[in-house]
Amino acid sequence: MDKDRIAGSAKVVAGKAKVAVGKLVGDAKLQAEGQAQKVEGKVQNAVGGIKDAVKKH
Repeated sequence: MDKDRIAGSAKVVAGKAKVAVGKLVGDAKLQAEGQAQKVEGKVQNAVGGIKDAVKKH
């Protein structure tokens, strides 16, 4: 498994936590940061998936 997939998954989880905490305390900025971090993590995870696929061939 590529390190980008691991880091990307961690960013998605951290982003989800930020969104949840932001909702809990009513902090729209924290929610937005969490959403952005989730997207960044998903992109990084996808890049890692592509790298894994290339390595297999």
